[in-house]
Amino acid sequence: MAGTLLNSCFMAPLLWTVLLLVVSPGNAFYLPGSYMHTYSQGESISAKVNSLTSIETEMPFNYYSLPYCRPKGGIKKSAENLGELLMGDQIDNSPYEFRVNVNESLFLCTTKGLNENDAKLLKQRARDLYQVNMMLDNLPVMRFTEQNGVTVQWTGFPVGYSPAGSSEDYIINHLKFKVLVHEYEGSNVEIIGTGEEGSGVISEIDKKGMSGYQIVGFQVVPCSVKRNAEDFSKLNMYDSIDPVDCPVELKKAQVIRQQERITFTYDVEFVKSDIRWPSRWDAYLKMEAGSKVHWFSIMNSLMVILFLAGIVFVIFLRTVRRDLTRYEELDKEAQAQMNEELSGWKLVVGDVFREPTCSELLCIMIGDGVQILGMAIVTIVFATLGFMSPASRGMLLTGMIVLYLFLGIAAGYVSVRLWRTIKGTSAGWRSVSWLTACFFPGVMFTVLTVLNFVLWKSESTGALPISLFFTLLALWFCISVPLTLVGGFLGTRAEQIEFPVRTNQIPREIPARKYPSWLLVLGAGTLPFGTLFIELFFILSSIWLGRFYYVFGFLLIVLLLLVVVCAEVSVVLTYMNLCVEDWRWWWKAFFASGSVALYVFLYSINYLVFDLRSLSGPVSAMLYVGYSFLMAFAIMLATGTIGFLTSFAFVHYLFSSVKID
Repeated sequence: MAGTLLNSCFMAPLLWTVLLLVVSPGNAFYLPGSYMHTYSQGESISAKVNSLTSIETEMPFNYYSLPYCRPKGGIKKSAENLGELLMGDQIDNSPYEFRVNVNESLFLCTTKGLNENDAKLLKQRARDLYQVNMMLDNLPVMRFTEQNGVTVQWTGFPVGYSPAGSSEDYIINHLKFKVLVHEYEGSNVEIIGTGEEGSGVISEIDKKGMSGYQIVGFQVVPCSVKRNAEDFSKLNMYDSIDPVDCPVELKKAQVIRQQERITFTYDVEFVKSDIRWPSRWDAYLKMEAGSKVHWFSIMNSLMVILFLAGIVFVIFLRTVRRDLTRYEELDKEAQAQMNEELSGWKLVVGDVFREPTCSELLCIMIGDGVQILGMAIVTIVFATLGFMSPASRGMLLTGMIVLYLFLGIAAGYVSVRLWRTIKGTSAGWRSVSWLTACFFPGVMFTVLTVLNFVLWKSESTGALPISLFFTLLALWFCISVPLTLVGGFLGTRAEQIEFPVRTNQIPREIPARKYPSWLLVLGAGTLPFGTLFIELFFILSSIWLGRFYYVFGFLLIVLLLLVVVCAEVSVVLTYMNLCVEDWRWWWKAFFASGSVALYVFLYSINYLVFDLRSLSGPVSAMLYVGYSFLMAFAIMLATGTIGFLTSFAFVHYLFSSVKID
């Protein structure tokens, strides 16, 4: 399995690149996603089911862990990519079959009397608000509900429900499907896709004779209907039945009770639609709050940037330039006299490049930050360009992992080159490279292993299979670690960055301050957080509430603004520290922008308390906090790296302009 998985993950992008280079130009083509499938009248098509999910527990479970009807030919698992496996997806076939453009009402099966365990499990899944996630032609099933006079769109349908004021639980056992189809007349369109499972490459030219129907929508109205089990048990699967309307009275609904036999049925109606195949995902990707809130976030970020840019402008052009001009125009005696009269950054010239405490850890964190930042930027750029369609489930996560692995060479190069700059020698570069390769992945594997044991104990499909666990370890040690070592070796061969001033043997005493310097560092993180928090809400909603997030254009703009704000905040804070004769700027420059991670983590806890109030149980809370910690830790490394590298360039430029005897 691991070999197949690796082949699908790494060969698909390569084949795509080759195909796009050599394919002859056509009238039009579709970028990766699910390739367009045209069905003929009466052609049979089956729905698929994914893992059961809930916003209350955040622990997915296998669809067939509940007493649902099984397909005639047995359960067959679909091929899944690395991202799908990590997200806990488990896609299986289902007994729900349709014939294109044929409206019918069909019987599926009648279960045996529910035993105590099945009845208890069904009740628990219904009370925990578990959803059935079904797909047809790679489109998730959609349902609509009315809340306070507003129509709300959902993906999936509930396992059951527990009405207010009732002690009973009811199961959803009848589904009224509506399949939207677009009548397609073949045209000269070149179709390029990754296949429904994201693992194949297809290139074909539609002919005029290939007319038919394309599925452009999949909707469901779920309901609970009490059936006479004795009468329905005489029917065979897919026998026709009379269509039914969803009952309103609870006495006509199917209760979940021990020894109760449950009959599963469904209706399907095909409706012609003007929606074209390339636009069929638009209904899923509509922004709930519209684009105004995203533009507000961007304008808010721009205001912060302009404010900080004004401060940086003053520092560079009015203060630094003026001081340097005056300093360089004086003779040596006047310079000495000026040093006695003035305080500020000019007095720490002999200490500003003194080696910081825990310098090896700083180099390691900067290297890992470069790796994470590069992965984030490239991934979001590709997603913005449309190369990571929501139709290709798991491709976003798969792409992030592949990019992270190969960017290990950049992490090793940066960390070792910074190590050489601080130490003045390449001695110890192997240790720095190894630790760079193992620091962030080691923390992540430790946390994920603990969470995985929790999921294993709960028998959730979110738990990583042991084979996948070893596959990830193999990817880490066989790709990321060697590339990081190669990058470290290249770092030893790169030109060493020379400090523009000499460091004194005796450290200069730092004047006492009225307030702790770290207080200012923590406060600086609020500015980058201000550019991020609105978009962060949509990202958290996408992760924890099962909503689609596909406004990557906005996310790319916010990311670029965040990079600028982090750089400006760090430069301003570094200059402020140097002005009070505090030459210990290295770590403070890192955490000036990196402290935004603290506010991201606190915001995640706030989101848990106020927006995920339905999240129940210590296991669910533990999963949420664990994943939120990993996200905040990655953000700290990435934003801290931006701030440090910018401050280093600023300090190097500043003191390279000072004349020293």
